[in-house]
Amino acid sequence: MRLNPFSRVYLTDPAGVWRRILDDPAGAHYAEDLDLWLISRHAHVRRALADAATFANALTLVPVYEVCPAALSVIMQIDAPPTTAAADPPTHPRTRRALRATFANTAERVEAEYGAIVRRRVEQLVSRLAARQGEQVDLVPDFATELPLLVVLDILGVPDADIGRIRSWADGQIALIWGQPDPAEQVRLAQGLLEFWHYCEELVRRRVDSGQQGDDFISRALTYRDDDDSVLTVPEVASLAFNLLVAGHETTAGLLAHTLDQALSDPRQWSAIAADPGLVPAFVAETLRFAPAIDGWLRVTTRDVTVGAVTIPAGARCLLLIGAANRDPAAFQDPDRFDPHRPDVGNHLSFGHGPHFCIGAGLARLEAGIAISRLAQTIPGLRLSPEQHRSYKPNVAFRAHRRLLATIDIPASSDEPVARGGATAEVRAG
Repeated sequence: MRLNPFSRVYLTDPAGVWRRILDDPAGAHYAEDLDLWLISRHAHVRRALADAATFANALTLVPVYEVCPAALSVIMQIDAPPTTAAADPPTHPRTRRALRATFANTAERVEAEYGAIVRRRVEQLVSRLAARQGEQVDLVPDFATELPLLVVLDILGVPDADIGRIRSWADGQIALIWGQPDPAEQVRLAQGLLEFWHYCEELVRRRVDSGQQGDDFISRALTYRDDDDSVLTVPEVASLAFNLLVAGHETTAGLLAHTLDQALSDPRQWSAIAADPGLVPAFVAETLRFAPAIDGWLRVTTRDVTVGAVTIPAGARCLLLIGAANRDPAAFQDPDRFDPHRPDVGNHLSFGHGPHFCIGAGLARLEAGIAISRLAQTIPGLRLSPEQHRSYKPNVAFRAHRRLLATIDIPASSDEPVARGGATAEVRAG
């Protein structure tokens, strides 16, 4: 079985490749080019996500492709302890408890603790876009990427002035781990990653040295630690900040861009959302299923394990194809149709499943709900530009738009949906 995540075919229409993999009766496949086992069916991916004892996380943040010696020597200087995505028991349950105690992760807590932050940042960005009436804008850097990063900076107590380098570092981490950069680029990205880690260490060190604790996440984590390394170490606090500065915005940026793309592809749908914000939560949920920001995730087997009709050996790296699982006809009726009203929309695996279920899922939903509703109400005339051509950053795990060009207050010339590549998208606004 071949899977080239950097091919034009896959970047344009991954669903076409997923369908071919899902149709194969084996259930799991070895991809020689990637040296990864592909697991695609909903039941199998769900099981793997839930079974961390068999499908471990130890190699989740190890680059998919072997890096050159010069880049590796830089990476080895990063002494960040595993705390979340790359952690297994007994570390993960302990650091997960710390996250649950210090980072709002239920709908009620998220609204109470972060709602005002999200609304303030949404108003700031929507007002900026609205002032550009008649202009062409790129909704990726001007909105989808900017909003979640500003929100996570507020939550962690990081100054806005640092946004540019944090974005660059975070993008570099994703490109280094899940991309295919050349050796010179690997070295540059690795050096950026080392700078990023030192930056997070310094953020925490300043809080510790000053003795001043606020209401930001880093201060909360230090208070929770209470000078007890058995609860949480100071480097682990820095590692949590390190992870949140990436995971806290990259995936939500993808969700926002994909949701805007789906909604703006049919002007009737955008008008319906502008008229009835109550449609937004279901629309966001279906976007999570239909076009997840992360369409693949890595695990490594700790023992021989049978998946479908295939036995995967111990020590094998596996790519859990979340995007394919979300299109599995065994789990979703007519899975290649975009339908916010489908009764099974909540069965997607885009936030994971089991012990590593995304702790920021509630915040991502809140941000997307507020952002899309407010943008549609304020700029109901927002339209994708005719010259918009979809392209995505080449990446094994993250599916991110390079750009999303739109014009403001330009009337739609037709009621027909904007042409899309790939699977048919049918939207029923109710």
